[in-house]
Amino acid sequence: MNTIVGTVMIDCNDLDGMVAFWSQLLHLDEKARYPDYVWLDRICEHGPALAFQRVPEARQGKNRIHLDLIDENLEETELRVITLGGAKVADHSMGDFHWKVLADPEGNVFCVSEPH
Repeated sequence: MNTIVGTVMIDCNDLDGMVAFWSQLLHLDEKARYPDYVWLDRICEHGPALAFQRVPEARQGKNRIHLDLIDENLEETELRVITLGGAKVADHSMGDFHWKVLADPEGNVFCVSEPH
């Protein structure tokens, strides 16, 4: 069997807040819950699940791994992120490729670009 990514696990302090943000942003249902862990459905049919684990320490510095999301309407996605409690970090371009760096309510950055 080949090794695959089954779950992307995100450490967080506010478990319920992070689950609410990401489940609403990505339209994912909660699949399993334990005292300090929550798994959401798979991100796509054969993709990994998104999950969260409560940890006592706050995030320090820039996260070393982040999600790159794809959406046809970058401005609408930015507005949804802000409405859900996240924040805009930056806009970037390389030639005709454009993306936004956004952050969830705990400051974990992620990118959103149009399909390319």
